[in-house]
Amino acid sequence: MSETTTTAEAVIRVPTPLRGFVGGRDQVTVPGATVREALAALTAGQESFRDRLFTAEGELRRFVNVYLGRDDVRRLGGLDAALPAGATLTVMVALAGG
Repeated sequence: MSETTTTAEAVIRVPTPLRGFVGGRDQVTVPGATVREALAALTAGQESFRDRLFTAEGELRRFVNVYLGRDDVRRLGGLDAALPAGATLTVMVALAGG
């Protein structure tokens, strides 16, 4: 009998100001069972991208919001919130300007 390993995946919707880090795509499918794992996969190998989303302590920056469906992940357990099958995360970045 063979064993099948399933890797959890999530779709991450990327805001326009950050699409340059993902080849201009508006969404990317990444592996991850938690929000943290999915965002780590999204920013893997791209320190400047990671620095735009996370503090030096590894927490989301205050101006970065991530939603699982309509729910802010900070209210669902933060970065360690589990992702259900077929999860879609939306990254939103508040920009200053006028």
